[in-house]
Amino acid sequence: MREAIRLAGADEERSLLGSHDDTIRRVRDALGVRAFTRGGDLIVEGDPDSVREAVRVLTRLLDIVRSTGDLSGEDIDAVIDSSPVSETGGQGIVRALDGTFIAPRSKGQRMYVEAMRARGITMAIGPAGTGKTFLAVAMAVSYLRQGLFRRLVLVRPAVEAGEKLGFLPGDLAEKVNPYLRPLYDSLGDLLEFTQIQRYRDQDVIEIVPLAFMRGRTLDNAFIILDEAQNTTPEQMMMFLTRMGRNSMIVATGDITQVDLDDDQVSGLVDAQRVLAGIEGVRFVELENSDIVRHPLVQEIVVAYEARSRSTRGDP
Repeated sequence: MREAIRLAGADEERSLLGSHDDTIRRVRDALGVRAFTRGGDLIVEGDPDSVREAVRVLTRLLDIVRSTGDLSGEDIDAVIDSSPVSETGGQGIVRALDGTFIAPRSKGQRMYVEAMRARGITMAIGPAGTGKTFLAVAMAVSYLRQGLFRRLVLVRPAVEAGEKLGFLPGDLAEKVNPYLRPLYDSLGDLLEFTQIQRYRDQDVIEIVPLAFMRGRTLDNAFIILDEAQNTTPEQMMMFLTRMGRNSMIVATGDITQVDLDDDQVSGLVDAQRVLAGIEGVRFVELENSDIVRHPLVQEIVVAYEARSRSTRGDP
């Protein structure tokens, strides 16, 4: 869906868009739409519900510009927070198929979303149920809709398959599909099945095993590495160096759930040491308090952690 808002002139356009287009960027990020100026109009594109909400927000901001001549940060926050994402502090990402607005639901998740919005390399480390993969996929879908990236590349190591992949029945896609299934599940909450298929046919969305990344350079892409704790340091370096122009990377993993052989170091753990302090690489550590699945999941994680500490003799 596309809607146009008529602007009175260049001065009004500058006042509404803000310094370095900061205002319009905040609206795009909060509501998951694409917005740009053309021929004196502010064009808003995206799914119908998001476009209608963005037009409402932008029209209100334009009313403030026309009445006061300027927009303050407080004005922008107040108008964005009056939208359906108000309870999330204006940090909504994208609308799901069921109509709910995907947004961070804990302090750790908010830090994670802010790190991703910096568009460098983000490494999210935390237990199951903290939304590491789902929030990354939601951010990627939002950015695709805004036209900020041309491709979404979802990557996962097929550690359990090891060298036995060739013995599994079916063609290559059928062999690796079980290890990529969680990525399809996350996409399925945000996009219709036919749209996912169309995007895959057009190479807009690619879901691949980590081993298939060697030798590639990915430009204009949002790249997600899921289950990054199951990479070796060499695989992690190989993956990170696939990053091309106008691309960003999100790597997610739970360092308490490493499936590598005992004598192998996790590439995610190694990256924490090697890449610490590099500008543009952000580490976000999610905790049990950030678990947003069924309430029992948090209790299960805590119980297993307590047993692990007891076994090690930790206090």
